[in-house]
Amino acid sequence: MLTLYLQPFCHYCERVLRFISEHELSVHTKDISREASVATELIALGGKRQVPYLIDETAGVSMYESADIIEYLKTHYVH
Repeated sequence: MLTLYLQPFCHYCERVLRFISEHELSVHTKDISREASVATELIALGGKRQVPYLIDETAGVSMYESADIIEYLKTHYVH
């Protein structure tokens, strides 16, 4: 399962979301601006309140940085 932490009006998040949409990938999104608990969850998982942040539970991989996220998705999920 892929989970992407994001917030509205984040250009880096929009870049990742556009890639996900173009390639019709299934990704669960969590908006850190909607609930404080989601932001707290993000900090507990990644150590900082930075978005986008992707977690691939199946592979045990997590990462920040839109370019890294897109490259990871391209390599592992786009066929």
